[in-house]
Amino acid sequence: MAKKTIIVFSGEYDRLMAAFIIANGAAAMDDDVTMFFTFWGLSALRRTTPSGPPSKQKSGLQTAFSAMLPKSTEKAGLSKFNFGGAGRFMMKKVMKAENVMTVAELLATAREQGIKLIACTMSMDVLGISKEELIDDIEYAGVATYLGEADEANVNLFI
Repeated sequence: MAKKTIIVFSGEYDRLMAAFIIANGAAAMDDDVTMFFTFWGLSALRRTTPSGPPSKQKSGLQTAFSAMLPKSTEKAGLSKFNFGGAGRFMMKKVMKAENVMTVAELLATAREQGIKLIACTMSMDVLGISKEELIDDIEYAGVATYLGEADEANVNLFI
């Protein structure tokens, strides 16, 4: 079995879509896939509402970062031609017409296929994101864990 890793650094809708399409494609080919979400990419794992009170107090800057990050994949902007959110709306309209899955659907498929989703704990600390703000059934780890996965992989991507 081949192994693939993807660092998801960007939280922009089109880049998240690309990351999940590649991950799901590799998993469908029976590859072992790990996705490591760091910095802005963590927004892909956020809940629309927290599952409970945060486990620790946020600083003012962490509160600001948290407020600026989209609270779900479907609220992320496009990397180009976002036009204050209108670009995402237009993109999703075309995607629906062409039967292309949304990022939320691609994330659900990734979970169904057993793709390993890892939230970077250092980035969570910097941005003030608590476990209660992220979806269930993911792993939490640092860069050493990702590097261990990458050492075993034949493909490593940074998106």
